[in-house]
Amino acid sequence: MIEPPLLHRQLFTGLSLIVSVALLYTVTGCEKKAGEQTAATTGDNVTGAPLPERREGTSFFGSNVQRGKFQPIYFDFDSQSIRSSETEKIQEIASFMKSAGSEIIIAGFTDERGTAEYNRGLGDRRAGAVRESLISQGVEGGRIQTVSFGLEMPADPGHKEAAWAKNRRGEIGVIK
Repeated sequence: MIEPPLLHRQLFTGLSLIVSVALLYTVTGCEKKAGEQTAATTGDNVTGAPLPERREGTSFFGSNVQRGKFQPIYFDFDSQSIRSSETEKIQEIASFMKSAGSEIIIAGFTDERGTAEYNRGLGDRRAGAVRESLISQGVEGGRIQTVSFGLEMPADPGHKEAAWAKNRRGEIGVIK
């Protein structure tokens, strides 16, 4: 049997080792590498297709962005997967992009459930999913910008499933 002082010393040593490894990971494993970009800012490390630099003065709600030309792309709860029922909308946007020299900005939105931080990330993933779908249809990735508004600016202010379903969306703005 292990003596209590020896047991305490072994427990303390083991916990110290765990805390040291956790601190080391926090300091080195999570730091941003020089020049690294993230999908939420100016690049997309998931697919390697870089996001274009944000044009000065371009805002999804700015006067230089035409909203409403295309129907919103709707998503299921807590999902960034494009529904099969939404693929026609993606094809319409892709056809427009291939025939026009325009650039677009895709805004991702969520319903009110979940934290603001989680919903901003989910909105970003939804905008990215629409972007990737357009790229797979032959649209040049450098002409597509993304932004996330998360749970902010709901299409329907209600607090039931019918409203939430309208708020889980990606909207397209054509940059003038």
